[in-house]
Amino acid sequence: MLRPEELGEGERERWRELRATADTPRNPFMEPEFTTVVGRVRPRARVAVVYEGADPVGFLPYERGPWGQGRAIGLGVSDCQGAILPPGSAVDARELLRACSVSSFAFDNLEADQGLFVPYAAEEHATYVIDVEKGYETYESVLRTQSPKFLKTTLAKERRLGRQVGPVRFVLDERDPAALRTLMEWKSAQYRRTGRRDRFAQEWIARLVARLAETRAAQCTGTLSVLYAGGRPVAAHFGLRSATVLACWFPAYDPEFAKYSPGLVLHLRMAEAAAAEGVGLLDMGRGPAEYKDSLKTGELAVYEGAVTRPGTGAALHWLSREPVRRAYGFVRARPRLASLASRTLKGAGRLRRP
Repeated sequence: MLRPEELGEGERERWRELRATADTPRNPFMEPEFTTVVGRVRPRARVAVVYEGADPVGFLPYERGPWGQGRAIGLGVSDCQGAILPPGSAVDARELLRACSVSSFAFDNLEADQGLFVPYAAEEHATYVIDVEKGYETYESVLRTQSPKFLKTTLAKERRLGRQVGPVRFVLDERDPAALRTLMEWKSAQYRRTGRRDRFAQEWIARLVARLAETRAAQCTGTLSVLYAGGRPVAAHFGLRSATVLACWFPAYDPEFAKYSPGLVLHLRMAEAAAAEGVGLLDMGRGPAEYKDSLKTGELAVYEGAVTRPGTGAALHWLSREPVRRAYGFVRARPRLASLASRTLKGAGRLRRP
């Protein structure tokens, strides 16, 4: 068991080799660089290294809670989680937890090809993806077939934005720190407006994003994308990029320009620029949203649940997480109840605003 920064270069290279040969998309959340940055803002971050003789053959990035409860690295913000192991690995999940001195391992975005942990999942969710492997023009042709009105309307709004506000310009990888601060302010306001917890009010998340914005690795690069109109930012997104996957993470826009749907325009331009860079997949994350339904070309499975070892720790995990998870699941499965809950959250958000 090591702190992320204690991993040697040989171990990191083995980690990258295992990800390069995996059958799943090379999501940047599963790279050693993401775990290392989390370790700088989360002191309980650890990596279990599995050896055969002197050779590292597997890794489990995790965080250990004060009562010995384990959780996926960056749980709550990480959109792809799990162990990094070769196919057919004989590692036993509970033995691994025992070696890590944790009583449980909780996950909420477990990668689909995780045979070690999927049997312990309590729920399966869909993560929505945009496939641009064959180029942006092919993606647009798919949209013209499945969402013709959406594409026509969005492109018309983009042209109107240019006429009424000023020339539209898109930057895939913006390096201006002021643009990142603006995005975080927009996103915090959106959280409050919709009655949800402001993630950027949590210091570790704000620090994590700031550090990742400076991360430049081949398979994990912090990427700030900005849509400008008339020289001012109107929409932005911060995510992580590997050579083949752009993990969409924090999108937001200036409500002053809402009538132009700048967030949708931003996603189309991100897809176009990503395809030009050789990126084949944009992963918009789990959780239903109207804009995802309009933009997506498909879905991938992710899982939520936990592995537990028998004992007090398992009971503590159940009491701390299961009642809330089941309540969320009950609401999500009933559209009318989910709609009522959404309206209630937005009403609470309006009351909280100054």
